[in-house]
Amino acid sequence: MGIKVVAQNKKAFHDYHVLSTLEAGIKLIGDEVKALRAGNVSLIGAYATFKQAELYLTNCNISPYAQAYTKEYDPTHSRKLLLHKRELNKLIGEVSQKGITIIPLKIYFNERGIAKVELGLCKHKKAADKRSELRERDISRETRRELKGGRE
Repeated sequence: MGIKVVAQNKKAFHDYHVLSTLEAGIKLIGDEVKALRAGNVSLIGAYATFKQAELYLTNCNISPYAQAYTKEYDPTHSRKLLLHKRELNKLIGEVSQKGITIIPLKIYFNERGIAKVELGLCKHKKAADKRSELRERDISRETRRELKGGRE
């Protein structure tokens, strides 16, 4: 069956240096699993925060499932992330350092059909870093184009 990626946060790789990644479960309510399977999720602007020694995914937009009856539903409510205690303690230590943020990189279903979130310990890029990365990408694209054109 394999892994089915539902959503990726491509902007995170542009705005942040990803130092390390880890996998976490996510606690969903109601028809959010069906909405995830339908692809009604956006990770743009989402981040993870600590509340009372637990990790929560904030500002992740899971739109309501079309066929579900939901009277009052907030698509951006905070969702609890499921991690082991030792992983939480390690993350608390990492985030206490200056400039480290926890950003969700992708949401997917694993081989057993369970929704998982890949979290990245990230440090925000400076504007100069972004410009130099774009410049390097343009140079590599130009060299590939030249090499491809030279063969013909």
